[in-house]
Amino acid sequence: MPVFDVAPLNLLTFTTLYPNAANPNHGVFVENRLRHLVGSGAAASIVLAPVPYFPRLRLATSLGRRFGWDRHAWVPAVETRHGLAVWHPRFAVIPKIGMNWAPDLLAAAAVPALRRLLDHGAKIDVIDAHYVYPDGVAAVMLARRFGLPVTITARGSDITQLPDYKVPRRRIIAALQAADALIGVSAALCEAMIGLGADPARVHVLRNGIDLAMFRPADPAPARAELGLVATDRLMVAVGHLIARKRHDLTISALPALPGTHLAILGDGPERASLAALAARLGVAERVHLLGSRPHASLPLWYSAADVSVLASTREGWANVLLESMACGTPVIASNIAGNPEVVQGPEAGLILRENTPDALADAALQLAAAPPDRAATRAYAERFGWQETTEGQLRVFRDVLSRRPRQDVA
Repeated sequence: MPVFDVAPLNLLTFTTLYPNAANPNHGVFVENRLRHLVGSGAAASIVLAPVPYFPRLRLATSLGRRFGWDRHAWVPAVETRHGLAVWHPRFAVIPKIGMNWAPDLLAAAAVPALRRLLDHGAKIDVIDAHYVYPDGVAAVMLARRFGLPVTITARGSDITQLPDYKVPRRRIIAALQAADALIGVSAALCEAMIGLGADPARVHVLRNGIDLAMFRPADPAPARAELGLVATDRLMVAVGHLIARKRHDLTISALPALPGTHLAILGDGPERASLAALAARLGVAERVHLLGSRPHASLPLWYSAADVSVLASTREGWANVLLESMACGTPVIASNIAGNPEVVQGPEAGLILRENTPDALADAALQLAAAPPDRAATRAYAERFGWQETTEGQLRVFRDVLSRRPRQDVA
């Protein structure tokens, strides 16, 4: 029987990684997966996406603006995005010791919100949590409190980095063992969860997909003209927060060996000043463009305008930006880390660095410049990664969970 020819599922999507009116790019990969799932007609969902509490007081807001915290104050309590109701209860954040207590604080905010939803008639079959810590740990607490099954999707540093800390590691392991099913967006993440003690029978690889209608090729020359880049010789684009993990410094450091190549970095974050200083020190400041965060819908134009896009990160789960670039016909250069080789598997897709150094990145850029793949072939490669397979996989996981824990009315 086709997977869609069954009664619709009622999900509670639970995550702090979800877009909102004040931060529309935050966690957009979670929203995209959910939109395609709900769009299948086989599932409905309410989104419970807690945000850190921050006061709207003038002094607090001025201080928060300096560190980027003030945006939390302007997130609405409830909003509708793409036809989905999104609830944003506030949770407390405690500096320095907050990491250990984060799941408890998150759950404390979510319990009354979930209780209100249920009291108003919400039907929930499965809690679908994203990001293992603290979100997944808190979701297990909610599942026990309300007698619901729970699935958790691992997405990157929640499995590759946070288990390095003693208390989070213990709580992550407990959540992995308690969840009814686990999803990893790459095989590498799934292997890591199994290494932490997860039952292999409950671990499923469900990669992220790509919106092939939104991300599609445009002619590079008009794209550059629209963006004001007519005089640029070769253009590299890098999309990602300006944080140490994204290694934009490595890409900037490759530019002295790439005369005539410009680098457009789309993203905001605390590394902006240090990246600008690095570009000045290396004598490439006029070729490094720190353009700030851009709306997700504007990215196809930037990818299409570029000769190549770069992702030099030290950690990723499944890097959506790689597929987004390929879907626009633009090949990629990606760091040699777990997950990236699962995305870049052929010369038409681009190159994985032989080592994560500026010299290796410059060599890869020169190699692609000398023999660029056909943009149509790069687009065709990306077309293998639509959302249908992932949507069907999610539904199978949820149905399997419910076959082991039948639906029940939550009092």
